[in-house]
Amino acid sequence: MSDQNPYEKLGVSEDASFDEIQDARNRLMEQYGGDSKSLELIETAYDAILMERLRMRQEGKIKVPERIRFPELRVQSPVKETPTPREQSPAWLQRMLDQPTPTDVLLPGAWYLGLSSISIFYPTTGDQVLQLVLVVGVGISIYFLNRKEGKFGRAVLLTLVALIMGLIIGGLFANWFLPQTQFVSLTSNQFSTVLTFILLWLVSSFLR
Repeated sequence: MSDQNPYEKLGVSEDASFDEIQDARNRLMEQYGGDSKSLELIETAYDAILMERLRMRQEGKIKVPERIRFPELRVQSPVKETPTPREQSPAWLQRMLDQPTPTDVLLPGAWYLGLSSISIFYPTTGDQVLQLVLVVGVGISIYFLNRKEGKFGRAVLLTLVALIMGLIIGGLFANWFLPQTQFVSLTSNQFSTVLTFILLWLVSSFLR
């Protein structure tokens, strides 16, 4: 068997297909299962044929199936990267937005609901109460924002922006909305304060 060429050792012709070569190898491996020397000769012949077929493929003479077993020269296919979903919002906005827990939403909401109630149901005490509850509301917003990432300056800045926007928008909207609603007995300052609390609640809950 040692004087035969690789094809003769496996009992196949030189124009045999890869499937025929593999079938012949597997059949001989089973036949000589207890003979280590024969098994080594069979494996050597098989590898020699693969090397020859690989050389012929490189020279363009044959086409080797991709499933051929040749681990030493097998080229691993590149790992497919999972396409990342397209961002639906700008990166700077994603950095600012938070994913709050129900507690992070309900706790400041309860505070601002209480402050809004004070602003609405105690109208006879004048603007001093409104100023006081606004100060408390600002402090609550700063506290909850600072608690998330420990950035006090950022918390103060976001709170002041929300405060200014709430008062401005509330004042403008109150001048248009209140005269048209006879059933709402609120002053312009009360309406602006409540709207500001809503904005402060949104900022302290959903921003960071």
